[in-house]
Amino acid sequence: MPRRTATMLASTLMLIALLCAGVLIPVPYSEMSPGPTVNTLGDHGGEPVLQISGHKTYATSGHLNMTTVRVTSADYKMNLVEAVYGWLAHDNKVVPHDTLYPDGKTEEESTQENAEEFSQSQESAKVAALKELDITVKSWVIVSTVLKDSPAEGKLHAGDVIKSVDGTAVKAPEDVATLVTKHKPGEDVDFVIVPAKAQAAAEKENKTATETEKVTITTAKSDDTGEDRAIVGISAGTDHTFPFTIDIKLADVGGPSAGLMFALGIYDKLTPGNLTGGKFVAGTGTIDDEGKVGPIGGIEMKTVGARSKGAEYFLTPKDNCAAAAKDTPDGLTLVKVDTIDDALGALEDIRSGDTADLPKCTTKG
Repeated sequence: MPRRTATMLASTLMLIALLCAGVLIPVPYSEMSPGPTVNTLGDHGGEPVLQISGHKTYATSGHLNMTTVRVTSADYKMNLVEAVYGWLAHDNKVVPHDTLYPDGKTEEESTQENAEEFSQSQESAKVAALKELDITVKSWVIVSTVLKDSPAEGKLHAGDVIKSVDGTAVKAPEDVATLVTKHKPGEDVDFVIVPAKAQAAAEKENKTATETEKVTITTAKSDDTGEDRAIVGISAGTDHTFPFTIDIKLADVGGPSAGLMFALGIYDKLTPGNLTGGKFVAGTGTIDDEGKVGPIGGIEMKTVGARSKGAEYFLTPKDNCAAAAKDTPDGLTLVKVDTIDDALGALEDIRSGDTADLPKCTTKG
């Protein structure tokens, strides 16, 4: 066989071997790509995303789109060829698998966590919007979760309302940890609670629950290395009673990042006129009960997804601005927001056409 032919054959066989290896060898990476974007003012799956009853609502127009990121599943084994393609693709992002599924988290665990965060974001969006409108929302501190095999297991339950700890009234979730950690491990701490069932029954009848119980729990030492901190094994959260019904109908979405856009959609439906002036505005960001906007993951994917659907403006959490501005899709203006007030102010400028002074994102923030 001529030397040139042999060389070409050997090179071809090596290339085939490398391609086979690239396809067969798994790599510890996952892929993120732009996901669906949904108008919170419109319909999805044949029904309105925001459904409000018991209060006057107003017609809306334009778009206030929430955005999402699509990710590969926890069990998906990416190969080297796919990873390289993802690195080269402009609209996709390849990240270490542990970034999306830390500590060996299964897809089921991740889905459950995302569902819980999504539910909480809806509640905070409702509270933030109503507070902005000076509509009273009743709130109280509850037991969110009870850790398995903790001192509180069997004594406190998710949904119990925490009225006081050691005789001190509890007004915010962080008060619980502050009061418990005044103790040393092994000491008793006294909770006064409204049991979850009693609270649910009172809410159903639109009454204030009066049934209380005193629960004494012996604290344990925190597992945190090097800390001699007392714990009872619960996390505290906030629950609310709204003066009218606000339902958010959006399936197959998880995580907390739609909070800002839900809050703006609710605000728009409860006020005359149109927040957007008919413009196509998209955005993202968590929101808390006080209207503070927080950063999210996958900002680059969300701006691409929004622009591909026609968005002209993108409400961007302040802490995501620098990353988003590094590769802004053509025709999309990134607007920096830190609170719901910032977002409402930006929307006022957008609908009036006075956009010269919009707080725009830059690579410096």
